[in-house]
Amino acid sequence: MDNLSIKLTQLKLLLPEIFCEEQIDFQKFQQLFSDHITSDPERYMLNWAGKSEAYRILQAQTCKTLTPQPAESVNFASTENIFIEGENLDVLKVLQKSYFNSIKMIYIDPPYNTGNDFVYNDNFKQDLKDYQEKSGELDDEGNLKLAFKKNSKENGHFHSKWLNMMLPRLHLAKNLLKDDGVIFISIDDNEQAQLKLLCDEVFGEENFVEQIIWEKKFSPQNDAKYFSKNHDYLICYAKNLTEVEIKLLPRSEEMNARYKNYDNDPRGVWTSDNLLRKDRQQSGVYTITTPNGTQHNPPTGRSWRVSQTKFAEMVADNRIWFGEDGGNVPRIKRFLNEVQNGTKGISLWKFNEVGHNQEASQELRKLFDGDSYFDTPKPLRLLKRMLNLSTNKNDLVLDFFAGSATTAHAVMQLNAEDNGNRRFICVQLPEVTDEKSEAFKAGFKNIAEISKERIRRAGKQIAENYPDKQLDIGFKVFKLTDSHFKQWQSPSAENLAQQIELFVDPLRKEAMPDAMLYEILLRLGLKLTAKVRSENQVFWVSDESGQQFALLLETLSVDLLDQVISAQPKKVVTLDSLFNGDDALKKNAELQMNDAGIAFFVL
Repeated sequence: MDNLSIKLTQLKLLLPEIFCEEQIDFQKFQQLFSDHITSDPERYMLNWAGKSEAYRILQAQTCKTLTPQPAESVNFASTENIFIEGENLDVLKVLQKSYFNSIKMIYIDPPYNTGNDFVYNDNFKQDLKDYQEKSGELDDEGNLKLAFKKNSKENGHFHSKWLNMMLPRLHLAKNLLKDDGVIFISIDDNEQAQLKLLCDEVFGEENFVEQIIWEKKFSPQNDAKYFSKNHDYLICYAKNLTEVEIKLLPRSEEMNARYKNYDNDPRGVWTSDNLLRKDRQQSGVYTITTPNGTQHNPPTGRSWRVSQTKFAEMVADNRIWFGEDGGNVPRIKRFLNEVQNGTKGISLWKFNEVGHNQEASQELRKLFDGDSYFDTPKPLRLLKRMLNLSTNKNDLVLDFFAGSATTAHAVMQLNAEDNGNRRFICVQLPEVTDEKSEAFKAGFKNIAEISKERIRRAGKQIAENYPDKQLDIGFKVFKLTDSHFKQWQSPSAENLAQQIELFVDPLRKEAMPDAMLYEILLRLGLKLTAKVRSENQVFWVSDESGQQFALLLETLSVDLLDQVISAQPKKVVTLDSLFNGDDALKKNAELQMNDAGIAFFVL
């Protein structure tokens, strides 16, 4: 299911009256919303060079798929976690059908567009020669390198190129969020203003949650030209703000230490709160006489928080504190066992609460024998704060700019701490490491290799620290590849016969059953973590609800078809080539499946 199909389906559910045989009747649309349509060129909007092309790229379908890599994985057969190596635009498109409305929290740390980092080049239709002329991005053997290039501030479309990169990815990410899901995006001042406006367009201004300031440094940078830049931003949006729950943060020991029991109240420790309110309510204007006879009146323009009757009840219940001598201005006793079990998060996150860049580097060094490999990684405590605020224990988390894989590490760590079962999907481009870098010297040829190794080492460390817990510290690795099925191209008069000949067998020669299996799962809208077992050369797949699917990808016979039908799966998928041109067998299989109420697909 591509992005356009998703939007049309959603629109048809909301406004079926504007559709005529699957097409939008724009005249009906204009009649319904005539008072709300504008074509004024001076209307308020965010616009930039290449925006129309960015939307075209968003709507373009992908011919890619995800191919499993068990040898690079940890606990491939049992884990619920996923790591995908590949360009994230295509990966997001591949995931649309299977993970639509499935992700509770997305965190991304995209390029900040400082002038020294890279943005993705999404013009995938450039041929090799054209790309070479424009960017020089070829390796020594003449092969095309990765689809990104440096975005210098001297570039005339500096902000535009960054926005063109972000727009389609955010739209696709929004589709994957659950209705009560949220996205957090790390950014600094280079693109904060543009990102906020872009998110208003993609998610809706009404779904803005908060712009959080994260104190990323613990001391001033005294060689800064103007001000020491000690913070980054976390911009947070909801899929649907009315559905979102931002949770309370756990109470700290420091907060609880403020509660004492000065009068040995059997209800336990308490702290005192102001009895005065800031405005004047007539019901709260009266004189209070304390136990030692001192009288108190509210100041001019203010009043007591409760009525005189309610105050008397609170005194009788020992919920008013007059001080040790019994003559102070009265205050309300707030008991620790009666306050909410947590505290509201604030929009300023201090480094002593959520960590800083140096702490993040230290975390990596502990895992990689003294090396960090990343300039500005994010600390575990920062990611854990986001997870605590926005996820439940069984939720799915996505990070499609995985980098140093802090998100994956944080998910596993938090699960160990609170007995959760959160799962992650991390996506990272195999960006080549510089040959002079410490990462390259250590054997890491690209960033994705570092990401995967961090998850392996973090999982091992967590398992050692929590030996009595059954934790999912594994992850399935997939790589973005071409489809294992040949792709139809619009034929010309000259190549029509060649195209038809290619599709006598739609499979590519190198296609293997295990690889085809996961491509078909994605086509069926099943998740990459669906339970799979192989029995008598049949792949049996169970979805989240327990429904079974049978995939016959290696051999086919009358007896095998009978066995499959007797198991009553929901769907059966097989390959046309396995019938070996036996049309009678194929027709009989279709009739038997239909009689058994089983959906039957032949590829």
